[in-house]
Amino acid sequence: MISVVGVNFKENGRIYYFSYNGMLIDINDKVIVETEKGLQYAFVVLKKDIDEHNFSSTIKSVIRKATQDDIRKYLKNMHDAQKAIVEARKLIDKLNLDMRIIDASFTFDRNQLLFNFIADERIDFRELAKRLAQIYKTRIELRQIGVRDKAKEVGGIGPCGRFLCCNQFLTDFNSVSINMAKNQYISLNPTKINGVCGRLLCCLKYEDDIYTELKRDMPSLGEYYSDNEVSGKIVAVDVLRKRLTVEDRNKNQIVVELKNGSVE
Repeated sequence: MISVVGVNFKENGRIYYFSYNGMLIDINDKVIVETEKGLQYAFVVLKKDIDEHNFSSTIKSVIRKATQDDIRKYLKNMHDAQKAIVEARKLIDKLNLDMRIIDASFTFDRNQLLFNFIADERIDFRELAKRLAQIYKTRIELRQIGVRDKAKEVGGIGPCGRFLCCNQFLTDFNSVSINMAKNQYISLNPTKINGVCGRLLCCLKYEDDIYTELKRDMPSLGEYYSDNEVSGKIVAVDVLRKRLTVEDRNKNQIVVELKNGSVE
């Protein structure tokens, strides 16, 4: 077991782990870490002990806690990256490229300038990268991202009326399937189960395990139900309240309260 800190390179971004070798580091501290792309400025969001054998690659180390000079350099990099977005968009217009820059960031040591962009098709951006490299005298990386990544970067309001989960607190995208909506008896209307990104709502994942557990001893929608008082086809299931709606042969619908949450 080794002690590590989990860090973000930007707010609500993916968490990466680094060992800190006994350094006095607390949550919310700013640190400088070594990555494959060079030195990076990062925010400490958690501390824990882990089994290093669970990782396929060597865990790199925190270089140091960020100094005031580091913080000033980080803020300058952020400011320059915003100006780089404006410059990149001008070049995109000149080159008539069908793409849109979403964000940009320098590595802490400015050895690389990364642009994230969206596009409907694959883009030949070699000339754009060449011209940007001539301007900024550093390595340029252009990365095409998907619609879920775009929603995370841009943000917005979901159908629930709250800010998007991916933009607020989700650090990774979990796999979401249509079976999760079916498991929760949610209408399969795309306007009901798709988020602003056009993909299945991330929140379908949140309660899926609970519904699976609660439904374990309950009959399913469409099954035949019979007891001493009513018999017929199950036309609705209220998993949370443990209720069934049964339609008898006369088309009457009767609500049945399950005893102890299951059919006896």
